[in-house]
Amino acid sequence: MSFRRIEIFAPRVLSALRIVSAFLLLQHGSAKLFGFPHVAYFDNLQIVSLIGLAGILEVVGGVLLLIGLWTRPTAFILSGELAVAYFIGHAPKGFAWAPFLNQGESAVLFAFVFLYIAAAGAGPWSIDAIRPKKIAKAAQPVAA
Repeated sequence: MSFRRIEIFAPRVLSALRIVSAFLLLQHGSAKLFGFPHVAYFDNLQIVSLIGLAGILEVVGGVLLLIGLWTRPTAFILSGELAVAYFIGHAPKGFAWAPFLNQGESAVLFAFVFLYIAAAGAGPWSIDAIRPKKIAKAAQPVAA
């Protein structure tokens, strides 16, 4: 099979990447906020804390990304949240060849996956793809 034939699947694979990544991130947020799946580190988590705020962003953003609604701004915000999570929570444990050693691999990978999704969009399997596009009058060409 030539690569030209495989390219036709790229938009659908983008949607699959968005859906799977959102589902995985949603698990991080639900562990923080709802205790499911249970992670002992998050027992007695204060909602008004950096980790609590991260949990809120991960649950709300995870749901929005999962369904593909407001994908680009949501993915951009989550990319930033995960970059901050890496630099605050993981980098202090050792930065040189760090992500493998400081357990920050998922934060780094999520940050770059969401940055890509912010640039590429939601893909065809999303609410964004079926929402009507509003065209501003200012963007329409003026007839001469």
